Amino acid sequence: MRRLLTWLAVAGLGITASAALAVVGINLWILQQTQSRIEYEVPLCRAQPVGLVFGTAQWLRQGGSNPYYRGRIETAAELLRLDRIQHLLLSGDNRTRYYNEPISMWRSLRHRNVDDAHMTLDYAGFSTFDSVVRAREVFGARRLALISQAWHLPRALFIADSLGVEATGCAVPDDGVDGEWRLKAREWLARAATFGDLYLWGREPYFLGPHEPIRLAP
Repeated sequence: MRRLLTWLAVAGLGITASAALAVVGINLWILQQTQSRIEYEVPLCRAQPVGLVFGTAQWLRQGGSNPYYRGRIETAAELLRLDRIQHLLLSGDNRTRYYNEPISMWRSLRHRNVDDAHMTLDYAGFSTFDSVVRAREVFGARRLALISQAWHLPRALFIADSLGVEATGCAVPDDGVDGEWRLKAREWLARAATFGDLYLWGREPYFLGPHEPIRLAP
């Protein structure tokens, strides 16, 4: 019995080590494939017809404004002002009548004098995967500027690559917040899971719906 337990313990350690190596390997590959297309200075972000803004909560649970949300909104408005993009696709969660990320983003951008003609709301962007897939399949976007924090963009770009979308990343200015290391660590696991979504178990978006191509304002 003792030998069996020892063998099981060794086997468990081997499986854990293999899984960890796989996660690290996938992450390094994704980073290598995408880093050259991420711009960290907003005025230098590559011009694209559509900017995809990923939703997040406007307010922190402990109170106060969410700096990740604020950074994405300010960057999106700046890109429009600089003519780096022509249209914004605001994609986020709309889980209840009291939590609606696209509407929150729309209101915030309206306060920054962004006209409705330059915004489309995607109410079924329940995840990064869903937002990117829907940008292509529902809204007909074949060229995108992805707008988010730098540590989030490699995964989004990797998904876009798999769909044949010509995408670049525009990193939101980020001074860091308390506990950000947890989000970055979780992102390593999310990238590995995305690899499985795309190449192993064939994940599909939660909801697609009818085709609604974006019409760019003149």
